[in-house]
Amino acid sequence: MANFSSSYVKDLLFVVLLLSHIAFQVATCGSLVKFLPGFNGPLPFLLETGYVGVGEKEDVQVFYYFFESEYNPKEDPLMLWLNGGPGCSALSAILFEIGPLQFKKEEYNGSLPNLILRPHSWTKVSSIIFVDLPVSTGFTYATTDSGSQRSDSIQVRQAHQFFRKWLNDHPKFQSNEVYIGGDSYSGATVPIVAQEISQENEKGVQPLINLQGYILGNAVATRKERNYKIPFAHGMGLISDELYESLQINCNGDYINAETKNALCSKDLSSFDKAISEINQGHILEPSCVWLYTENSPRRSLIEKYHSKVSPLKCRNYPYLLSMYWANDDNVRKTLNIHKGSIGKWHRCSYDIPYNMDIPNIYDYHVNLSRKGYRSLIYSGDHDMVIPFLETKAWIKSLNYSIVDDWRPWHTNEQVAGYTRTYSNQMTFATVKGGGHTAPEYLPEECFTMFSRWISKRAL
Repeated sequence: MANFSSSYVKDLLFVVLLLSHIAFQVATCGSLVKFLPGFNGPLPFLLETGYVGVGEKEDVQVFYYFFESEYNPKEDPLMLWLNGGPGCSALSAILFEIGPLQFKKEEYNGSLPNLILRPHSWTKVSSIIFVDLPVSTGFTYATTDSGSQRSDSIQVRQAHQFFRKWLNDHPKFQSNEVYIGGDSYSGATVPIVAQEISQENEKGVQPLINLQGYILGNAVATRKERNYKIPFAHGMGLISDELYESLQINCNGDYINAETKNALCSKDLSSFDKAISEINQGHILEPSCVWLYTENSPRRSLIEKYHSKVSPLKCRNYPYLLSMYWANDDNVRKTLNIHKGSIGKWHRCSYDIPYNMDIPNIYDYHVNLSRKGYRSLIYSGDHDMVIPFLETKAWIKSLNYSIVDDWRPWHTNEQVAGYTRTYSNQMTFATVKGGGHTAPEYLPEECFTMFSRWISKRAL
């Protein structure tokens, strides 16, 4: 056996540690994507994709898409975006809500769906990191059984750790103003991520994150949506006055738990469910389109079956099917730098995986953040029955903050785009007139105008 000197061993150990550090840095850094299958020509913006390992063992590999601001990335804000569900992929936000790409709406013909630019992308005025969380969402995967656990608190911890590690790898963005954003179910996690960032900043944890506030759209807050669906449905003319009055009397205003205790309430709730059963709750004016899809070997393409007689191109959610074809294409995965064998079939939303909703009260987090002076934009599509704007108005009102700019219309193209109110705690609430769940999917121009004004600290 060779006899090595102690200095040689120390030098060797140093080299090994250095190489390990470099390997770690490479593992957490992303890769630029200059072309995307289905898009004609080079991408006219900077897109980076990659993984960041989180957890003590880095046994969760969090996948992300980073779009640099198309205006002034050096000065424009940086936003971390968490999608809802829980379990809806970041691609859903990118392709259907606020990102710079969308599918050309055309019936599937067996070839890869075509991508085109979205003219009202929020990346025009902000850099955005779209993250696949919780684990088993989109392309994020776990390497251990313990890493596969999913809950509100776990997702918050992973999102926070991801963001600090990402900023370590992208130091040029450490001075940019930062916002945490999300919609739908992420209303249960975004405020908590923001609070954890604030608390760690106060402890001096590096890198310091220049947190300025948070943004929530059509967002969960009280988890009492059903209590507001019924007055919303009545106000929109979906149920009769008589049924509404009977519901109020027999259920005593509590439509969540009363049915198990009160036979008359239970009967009324069954009548209510029947009355709205054919309504598209995401947007009550849109056609109700439900898709069934199955694998068709050997091409792995999907066969669509339509529940309704509505033409697929009249259904706003038809491109959801196109996303299945696109994201499950081998060439697309290779281009996005997806780790081979890390996941099976990609799903836009993974609703069937167990998830522990272990943070029931979000109210206190809004209070804490507002006391610290953080800005917030809370917006709702006013035709959304999944999370009605009535609920959002109610919990904001319960904060009991004084009003700075009272209820008034806001405008785009010299037309009323919705209504807004601003509070003394730097919270702005806005409805998007004609918007659904979620608002940018239905009214991209109006929502871009709203976002760009607010993010640049202008009045809506």
